[in-house]
Amino acid sequence: RQPDSASDFIACPPVSSTFLPHPSIRFWCGVKAMQEEEEKKMETVGDQEGMAGSEETRGGDVGAVEGILGYRFRDRALVAEALTHVSLCQYHQQEQRAGEPGEEEEGEEAGLARPATYERLEFMGDAVLNCVVAREMFGCYRELPPGPLTKLRAANVDTEKLARVAVETGLYRFLRHRAPYLDGQIQEFMEAMLDYPIHSNGLLDPPKVLADIVEALLGAVFVDSNSDLEAVWKVFKQLSQPLISPETLRNHPMSELHELCQKKGMALSFLKDAWTESMAVEVLVDGKLVGRATYGHKKEVALYRAAKAALDHLKLVLAAGEDASPPGLSESLQQLDLRSQQSDEDCTAAVRSNSQ
Repeated sequence: RQPDSASDFIACPPVSSTFLPHPSIRFWCGVKAMQEEEEKKMETVGDQEGMAGSEETRGGDVGAVEGILGYRFRDRALVAEALTHVSLCQYHQQEQRAGEPGEEEEGEEAGLARPATYERLEFMGDAVLNCVVAREMFGCYRELPPGPLTKLRAANVDTEKLARVAVETGLYRFLRHRAPYLDGQIQEFMEAMLDYPIHSNGLLDPPKVLADIVEALLGAVFVDSNSDLEAVWKVFKQLSQPLISPETLRNHPMSELHELCQKKGMALSFLKDAWTESMAVEVLVDGKLVGRATYGHKKEVALYRAAKAALDHLKLVLAAGEDASPPGLSESLQQLDLRSQQSDEDCTAAVRSNSQ
């Protein structure tokens, strides 16, 4: 849930990055240490997180980010801009409104003006990233027609893939924000990643901000390097390993379910109109319930999970050659459901507590 006003924002100081090993073990090596480190520093760092800090204060963080990217910036201010969430600007606006008359002007003269957010650099990075990845796919897989090439490019630049890059490389730890809900969303995504080592094909709900900062940093590299596409590709290539290939690319559960039902002559329908009330989506095949999933944050995720549950059930039925009662979600999806339901309950409890 979005905060109701700027007064709901709290500090989330950046912490030092850790250079992490192969993606398959990065989570276990970094997450617990990061949690302990952040808890220790939360009280002592405090307002140093804001952009009002001096260049010397941020120098270590910028250097660590450069180390992760493998690129040294000529204009290091681009790094700070690429990692600044809009909530930090809203926080500064609130503080300026709460200050005495004339305080805002004095702050701007002292170099404490409201920071720029990553949005413009993200816009640039998104366009450049699609270009360099399309070029790479086109050159590497000369036998593939446009359709598969498009799917391959999309899988390597979508929100989940880029969010994984932010987590696996540790870049997410340098995000500057004042949005309390982001930390919980990021932590939930990091835990859910363990069930899908490469990509979930729509079954996870990655925080968009993680993909945004990766695109913004790539945009910053593009701007800083005088529009050098090779520099951008070099950075992204080493950040995103392993890239999704034709061998590791999987069909989306919605596409696979539609194809299966069409092939077998089965009528497929989805019951999703009541999602706003029940947070559930149901899948019917030939009028029978074959899959169901609940997820309160996004209808699309509930839909994809329901499709996955239905697909798993139909495969079992077709393999057995007989009817079977519709199964629930797979164990991994059940755990995701439980986590999302607990998150919803926690949010509701927090709202009730604040209203009392």
